[in-house]
Amino acid sequence: MIVNQVIPQSTGGVLLCIVAFLVIKAAINRFGGGLNQIPGPRLAGLTDFWRLFVVWGRRPELVHIQLHERYGDIVRLGPRTVSVGDPQAIKIIYGLNSGFVKSDFYPVQQTTANGTPLQSMFNTTDSKFHAKLRRAVSNAYAMSTLVNFEPLVDSTSTEFLKQLKERYADRNDDSGVCDLGKWLQFYAFDVIGELTYSKRLGFVDRGVDVDDIIGNLEWLLNYVAVVGQVPFLDQLLLKNPIRLWLSKFKLGSSTSPVVEFAKKQMASRRVTDEEDGEKLLSKGPSRKDFLSRFTEASIKDPAFISKDRVLALTVANMFAGSDTTAITLRAIFYNLLRNPASMNKLLEELSGETKAGRFPSDEALVRWDQVRELPYLGAVINEALRCHPAAGLTLERVVPPQGMTVAGHHLPGGTIVGCSAWVIHRDESIFGPNAAEFRPERWIDATAEGQAKMKNTLFAFGAGSRTCIGKNISLLEMYKLVPAILRTFEIELVDPEVSWTLHNACKAKPLVDAELIPEASICERTEVVQSIDACVASAHSVKNERDPGQPPYKTPSNIIIYVLGGNH
Repeated sequence: MIVNQVIPQSTGGVLLCIVAFLVIKAAINRFGGGLNQIPGPRLAGLTDFWRLFVVWGRRPELVHIQLHERYGDIVRLGPRTVSVGDPQAIKIIYGLNSGFVKSDFYPVQQTTANGTPLQSMFNTTDSKFHAKLRRAVSNAYAMSTLVNFEPLVDSTSTEFLKQLKERYADRNDDSGVCDLGKWLQFYAFDVIGELTYSKRLGFVDRGVDVDDIIGNLEWLLNYVAVVGQVPFLDQLLLKNPIRLWLSKFKLGSSTSPVVEFAKKQMASRRVTDEEDGEKLLSKGPSRKDFLSRFTEASIKDPAFISKDRVLALTVANMFAGSDTTAITLRAIFYNLLRNPASMNKLLEELSGETKAGRFPSDEALVRWDQVRELPYLGAVINEALRCHPAAGLTLERVVPPQGMTVAGHHLPGGTIVGCSAWVIHRDESIFGPNAAEFRPERWIDATAEGQAKMKNTLFAFGAGSRTCIGKNISLLEMYKLVPAILRTFEIELVDPEVSWTLHNACKAKPLVDAELIPEASICERTEVVQSIDACVASAHSVKNERDPGQPPYKTPSNIIIYVLGGNH
């Protein structure tokens, strides 16, 4: 009897204590962090789980844009988290020697190999480690290195066009559907595979998600986007110490398929040197790929660039260098399809280069030095990066211990602060009127001062010392593939009023499907139709006339493209 009376009372007491703790914790979060003067949603000041659920909703960039429209340049997103929409804050937060370090959001992105998290330039919070690692390998990513990488990009580009022709254009019927969004991701993955290992992963050649690598990346991005809002959850889930410990003994796997592929490629180049012991030496390809360059860095400083660090570098290449480029390529084509005037201007520019003899007339691929200065192509790429930046969340940093004034507000040390490219890129004081619209002309019509201001504010690749080190590689792919596709196909939209659906999981990615019908030359019109949710329209008739300024070789003709949705 006594026990029966005590237990309910004890349970009630425990519940009361829990409720009291949560109320006190929420009050401390709301009023005790020195951010009570920062405007924002009330719930955001109480718990980080508010922003977790915002990201869970798959469109956090829209929420961030709306919040800044309502509250101004600075908005509270969490008990100790602030978003800044003032472009002037970029230099303060991300500038060299600013003292702002990355937040705990980034280690959540570390993949693991045999139970050990792989620290890379992107996901480390240690600025000194980042600076040392960047110095060791920066030559591999320099603009001057692009000329050495171009043949590797061309190899995948050639196979990409060949596969589309054989799989879709050479069909005997007119119903072949090509998921162009998927194929662009296949392309981006295989290009970075070529650049890293001188070997494609096989996406383009086989037309499938090899070893579910893309599926695994999709899952990881979804996980990181949500769990990264409350980073301690990662220690209970993927990086649970027990789970990692078991993985060291092969009891359950925490190793990504990309990591397994990287380990196989490294093993294929491993040789034993009697004097120096085991080293990773490039014994295969004569062309210097990233693995060869990382290996050279390892030989120079084996204590720092260890075998595991080489592995981490190659894996980071695959993750960071594939999905982002694919998303931007999709954004380029989608926005061109929705804006026929822009498409026509770009086609005229490319056709003019062919007529002038500056582009080859017997192949689709053009060299980097032939396209990098094309004004309208550059404007289209910049505008796609601006309108649809790859990073869909704020790039978080931690305010130095002494605190800092940002956007007119003093932020205490330890505050998490960041800018979202989706917010920054809509600032009309920088990018002009109608900044939410795709208009490449803004990059051409602006004064020299205005162009410089826009370029300096473009935040698609980050800023400062942590600017994406692979930026040049990504631009190389875009500048080369976009002309190759547009010199192969002429594209039109059946319903320009239908918009795509986006899914933002760190990256806001669309999916694009296409139908290819055979028998047309590269210069003949390709009809492209956009629809939603697998609603494919029939192909239009193909024009038989050819512009004399366009090359005469055979390639796929009709493409029907429809947007399904995606994430980035």
